[in-house]
Amino acid sequence: MTNIKSLVTGGCGFIGSHIVDKLIDLGHQVVVLDDLSAEQNEKFYFNNKASYLELDISRDDCSEHFEKIDYVFHLAAKSRIQPTLKSPSQCFEVNVVGTQRVLEWSAKSGVKKVIYSGTSSLYGHQNNLPFSPNMPTDCLNPYSLSKWMGELTCKLYSQLYCLDTIVLRYFNVYGPREPLKGEYAPVVGLFKKQNSSNLPMTIVGDGKQRRDFTFINDVVSANIKAMEVDCGAFKTLNVGTGVNYSIEDLAKLIGGPESKIEFIDSRKAEVRETLADISETIKSLGWKPAYTIENTIGLY
Repeated sequence: MTNIKSLVTGGCGFIGSHIVDKLIDLGHQVVVLDDLSAEQNEKFYFNNKASYLELDISRDDCSEHFEKIDYVFHLAAKSRIQPTLKSPSQCFEVNVVGTQRVLEWSAKSGVKKVIYSGTSSLYGHQNNLPFSPNMPTDCLNPYSLSKWMGELTCKLYSQLYCLDTIVLRYFNVYGPREPLKGEYAPVVGLFKKQNSSNLPMTIVGDGKQRRDFTFINDVVSANIKAMEVDCGAFKTLNVGTGVNYSIEDLAKLIGGPESKIEFIDSRKAEVRETLADISETIKSLGWKPAYTIENTIGLY
């Protein structure tokens, strides 16, 4: 057991729980803050070697739990695009105010670094592929705007309060424990669930839209590298693979060439294509993706 103590907000969810498990494997003492409110989660995940507190970062006073913490992994968020169209106020309360509070508690407690889970959805329509971190943002929905505002708050705390922060912009994360609940579940898990139930896979729009799909293990390793590597006071990096696939391709990967497919109406406020430029991530963290969707889709 090391003497390193880490705190993970949203640590009972998909990505957060995997990070908790990895930190435990590395010998960290781990504290998890999670209000267990994520409606898209059919279940929440716990590691019996971590300590858990059911708290809401946007409303509860969590300051005492940041004392003597070395690293903070901030994943707690309202995290699906379509539901935030219906409840933008709650989205901004958690993703912006909640983030500011996490940064405030971290700065006051002398935390060494905050690793912030960002989103690739803020690149929007106006940028050419591949997306690089220095491009202007083009937020199309409350979710992406709130997450970008969280990034700006990280930068502010780095500049004004000497708190090291690093932003990791995720591209379509998939893997074990991915949310499966509801019509807005991430597409990989949704397709796998529909296919295993012998139901048609529901493709939104024409299926030609393309996504850069990133396996959960690569996201976890990027977080650990971000903790370990000195990137200066503030840095924004993409976490993707640098390869994208159409949604139609994805359906065939999961269900084979004779897949049952049903096309449904397009959704507003979503980008047509995503593709990560990860050159700066490779350079800054010494990280690169180890997995492709072809070699992982059948593993879970």
